[in-house]
Amino acid sequence: MRGIVRGFFESRIFCGWWGGMMLLWVALFALRNSIPFLIEHWYYPAIMVLGAFIAGLTPEGGGAAAFPVLSVFLDVKREMARDFSLMIQSVGMTSASIWILSQRGHHLPSYAPVLWFVPVSFLGFVFGMQAMQAIPVYIIQALFLSLILTFTLAYISSKHRGELHLLHARGFADHAMLAAVLFAGGIAASLFGTGADIAIYTLLVTRFRMDEKVATHISIMLMAAISILGCAYRFFWDGDVTDYQVRTWLCAYPVVLFMAPFGSYVLSRLNVEWMLRAIVALNIFQIAYFNLKNPTWAKLAWSTGFSVVLFAVFWFSLARIVRQTARRRAAGAGA
Repeated sequence: MRGIVRGFFESRIFCGWWGGMMLLWVALFALRNSIPFLIEHWYYPAIMVLGAFIAGLTPEGGGAAAFPVLSVFLDVKREMARDFSLMIQSVGMTSASIWILSQRGHHLPSYAPVLWFVPVSFLGFVFGMQAMQAIPVYIIQALFLSLILTFTLAYISSKHRGELHLLHARGFADHAMLAAVLFAGGIAASLFGTGADIAIYTLLVTRFRMDEKVATHISIMLMAAISILGCAYRFFWDGDVTDYQVRTWLCAYPVVLFMAPFGSYVLSRLNVEWMLRAIVALNIFQIAYFNLKNPTWAKLAWSTGFSVVLFAVFWFSLARIVRQTARRRAAGAGA
């Protein structure tokens, strides 16, 4: 146990960040929150124990747990569930990003594309906030639950294994595809607080054959930046962030500050197939609960339709890299 803790906190940069952010939390909690409020809203930090771990371990953000639990299970307004996802990821996924960037042996040029990924995705976020918010809530819930379920199903069942540590985008077609996926991911984040990470990860490991751990790290950094910018947009432009939202954010803040980078630490050392299977089981339960709670034909039709289409997209995208890898190995063996 001592060795795990020592390995996790081996970077002085990360230790300084983590300690500073904990001191900030103590100050903010003393000013804006209270122990009775924390006890009453215990489920916010409880949700993020798993959600933040998922955020650091996989290409899914912490919102993959926070949004459906709050929106579907606890009947929290969709906008508040989205905002909580963004607010909590702005701490957790940023903490995971700092941990990743501060570790020895990481090839920092691999993460350089994030510098232009972020503004393109944020444009999609702004567009989504301005033009997509009138979509009925149950359709957004069905889309999100189908998205995370089909992605994880395709992810664990496909033997995709990229090997490149640098993004090689050549010509207009590659850059246009990246821009389109980043823009769409930003729209997804405007609807349910996450999704940009899943979108870019899938493209990186398929079209561009990138190593899955590097692609996961890039997706974490992208979602961290979009979460910070999204929170700033909601706070300064919309002015709709309430004191209640700030207080619930403070309840879960220290949990995600630790659990998200800890997920990245586990990712760097373990085979995590068992964890991914557990996430699939959780996602199946969530979409089943969504359809069984106040069931309607419209909910069933939308969730089924989204699931079929999205699984086909993810499956064929991830299968593409398997075929390419097999052809390259066959060519190498023939040579």
